[in-house]
Amino acid sequence: MAVDGTYEVTVKSPLGDQKTTLTIKSEGATFTGTAAGAMGSADIAGEVDGNTLTWKQQMTVPMPMTLDMKATIDGDTVTGSVGAGAFGSFPMNGTRTA
Repeated sequence: MAVDGTYEVTVKSPLGDQKTTLTIKSEGATFTGTAAGAMGSADIAGEVDGNTLTWKQQMTVPMPMTLDMKATIDGDTVTGSVGAGAFGSFPMNGTRTA
């Protein structure tokens, strides 16, 4: 699928730029993969709608929280947002590396 691949993304958060490597493998209207960065690695799974991915991701540092993730793939470019509950929403962008 057009969304499959490995992406280097950066989230502009209050804690500074958070760099993450996303690996995505889609199957129909769902996907699985991993998100790996300085704060650890996590398995992820979510929904695919055209070229848009949505999923929930757990974080534990600096505090336990569920993030609402949304990423749109346009060619080799990723744009999206990370919803962090009461802390607001932060922009995410990046590029496909594989």
